Amino acid sequence: MTTILGSCVAVCLYDPYIKVGGVNHFLLPFDSGEGQAERFGNRAVDLLIDRLLALGSGRERLRAKLFGGACVLDAFRDRQNHLGTQNVQVAREMLTAAEIPIVSADVEGRRGRKLIFHTDDGSAWIKSL
Repeated sequence: MTTILGSCVAVCLYDPYIKVGGVNHFLLPFDSGEGQAERFGNRAVDLLIDRLLALGSGRERLRAKLFGGACVLDAFRDRQNHLGTQNVQVAREMLTAAEIPIVSADVEGRRGRKLIFHTDDGSAWIKSL
């Protein structure tokens, strides 16, 4: 799976035992009650977990990789809690609550990223943009 990330975040989950994985890509940290649930971190992480469990994954076997959350606009770089940071925080909180370990992460910073994630083995490739 391939995606481009700026302040958005992608959570990559995989189960090394049955060799299945998935990715979400969310724009905002919290659902306002309107719109597509996949666009909001507090909903997108749970949806991804549920889909992998439906495919036969065991929650205890799931591993996470976390990418994105950059502050790509100069106007917001002085803010400590910019949108990218908020997206990363909600992803970490959701994964911690689900007891899914984050085995690697490439988050925040000032540049976007291109992500390629292999759902069968959990490998990921990142290129700064």
